[in-house]
Amino acid sequence: MQRFKFILLLCFLSTTCVYAEVDTKPGIFDSRFRTLETRLEGNFYAPAVIPLVGEDRIAISFDEIGEERSYLRYSLVHCNADWQPSSLVDAEYIDGFNEGKIEDYEYSQLTKTHYTHYSLFIPNDDMRPTKSGNYLLRVYDESDPDHTLLQTRFMISEYSMKINAEVTSRTDIDYNEHNQQLSIAVDIERSPVQNIMSDLRVRVEQNGRLDNAILISRPSRFSGKTAYYEHLRPLIFPAGNEYRRVEFTSVTIPMMGVEHIDYFEPFYHITLRSDEIRATQPYAYDQTQHGRFLIREYDSSQSEIEADYVAVHFSLPTDEIEGYDLFLDGDFTCRRFDPDSRMVYNRVFNAYEATPLLKQGAYNYQILAVPNGENIGLTDVIEGDKYQTVNEYVIAVYYRRSDERYDRLTSTATIYSGT
Repeated sequence: MQRFKFILLLCFLSTTCVYAEVDTKPGIFDSRFRTLETRLEGNFYAPAVIPLVGEDRIAISFDEIGEERSYLRYSLVHCNADWQPSSLVDAEYIDGFNEGKIEDYEYSQLTKTHYTHYSLFIPNDDMRPTKSGNYLLRVYDESDPDHTLLQTRFMISEYSMKINAEVTSRTDIDYNEHNQQLSIAVDIERSPVQNIMSDLRVRVEQNGRLDNAILISRPSRFSGKTAYYEHLRPLIFPAGNEYRRVEFTSVTIPMMGVEHIDYFEPFYHITLRSDEIRATQPYAYDQTQHGRFLIREYDSSQSEIEADYVAVHFSLPTDEIEGYDLFLDGDFTCRRFDPDSRMVYNRVFNAYEATPLLKQGAYNYQILAVPNGENIGLTDVIEGDKYQTVNEYVIAVYYRRSDERYDRLTSTATIYSGT
């Protein structure tokens, strides 16, 4: 643990590390672990944000495949608006020790695949964050604290500023065609902001995606106690399309989007109906959860330990698309472009394919095309950009006082397009 912190400190102080970024994206780095969920306790639909003062908690859960449990611990890293570690030390943002044991676990029941289900909540009796901002939670084995097994993000907000925002398909670059544009107004009446043009930072995420999230450090104008972010190119997002939906809540009955079910030791295999390229198809509304997933076994009252793990076969029949890699995008991939989310081209069947091991439930996903050598996925290649699409935008406003060494999260807001 101390070694991890020392490495972070070096990256801030050393001129050779000044441009090195710490990987703070949610992720699972050991194949034994699966199904990382980070949510506002009791609200499946809300982003993982809690107020600095109050009783709300962040609920985090995940599974470990195998017969035995591991002895796991966790710690928190405070991050600035850009999700890079802040210069605060543990005692400045944690009430208690910055290391906790994960002692809430259950073994799976009635499943072909045996696993241990872990859960924890922040804050808790042992650890309570005392500063607003972005937080990275690391999980590691108690015998090897320097090796991160998985990590996730959540936010703690002061809710001291009021955010008014709108989204429209009549943008500065097109009119009801392929894009959506946000306009944001931040009311600082209740906050002692010294320089409204330089002290605020605004971050926007579309549907939980991290690859195309934007961070704006300067408003376009201000009037009185309100900062306005209008007619800014970063606030124009490709509209994308409604997320695709599938359900495999049963291993005996084909549910939504399932072609057939087989069992080959040691897993059930769920073959989904083949996807289609939707870029040239007309827009069709479908109520989705913007990339989220919900664990569910249709005949169980405790799906978290009775839902089984199944090999899910995705396919996209098409000619090979030169210059791009295709990835499944949704919360179940931790929004990463890595081997677990990549679709591989099968020249025998002329189709892109992927077969992740997923826990039974209902899943939202889309297929992003990432140009070779880049790290931002495009929706127009496979899904299409339809201006009518209902997208979820989460806006976070940060403020740093001149005498502080971290970015406060002063408020968040969620808005939807096309509603």
